[in-house]
Amino acid sequence: MMLHGDIQRHADLVGEGLFPTDGPAPPPTGASPKNEQRPAGPRAELDDTALMTRVADGDAAAFALIVDRHASTLYRVAIRMLGDPQESEDVVQEAFARVWQQAPRWQPSGAGLVGWLHRVTMNLCFDRKRRFRVVLTPELPEQVDTSPLADEAMVAQQARSEVAQILAGLPERYRAALVLCYYEGMSNALAAEVLELNIKAMESLLFRARRHMRDLLEKRDVRCVDLVSAGHAA
Repeated sequence: MMLHGDIQRHADLVGEGLFPTDGPAPPPTGASPKNEQRPAGPRAELDDTALMTRVADGDAAAFALIVDRHASTLYRVAIRMLGDPQESEDVVQEAFARVWQQAPRWQPSGAGLVGWLHRVTMNLCFDRKRRFRVVLTPELPEQVDTSPLADEAMVAQQARSEVAQILAGLPERYRAALVLCYYEGMSNALAAEVLELNIKAMESLLFRARRHMRDLLEKRDVRCVDLVSAGHAA
């Protein structure tokens, strides 16, 4: 998935100086990065830590590759936390701005850049939720389908809508735990690092979030089979 707007033009943004930095300035468009003499292979073969070393030296191409690798995942997290596409894109752009700003001081630890990026993104989402009340607008109804599977598709669509509404209304820490562990498939240990919790606290948070979600689903009469159908249709 590509994001529209500035994220889609991340390489140009760096060249135009739209990502502020208190470290080295990015190279102008067409200029050779000052670290091009390094004997390392193609940037695409480098891991995140090696790319961050190059970003710290002002390598705009290495920065663009980090954006390519992680933008879609961070956007998925943000949209599920905020429910607003523009706000979510703004969060992702700010997260990558911080990559550029903090690259000279960044040190790998724990889950590395993946954990750090998710933590930054989640904290930005928390900040925006506290500053602004994000309202989810219901999806427009689809045209009636007369095919044999129409009823099943409608049930799945309704289930997805119910789940999205309930998820959006959960306390932010509950929502964060479910988004990271269930939607993004993170381990409890990695989610704990992102949310800056110990593993016991993370497991307790996830248990409470799951129980709260289940109770709300039951009140809306959303059945497990509906959720399975919704997952297959997603």
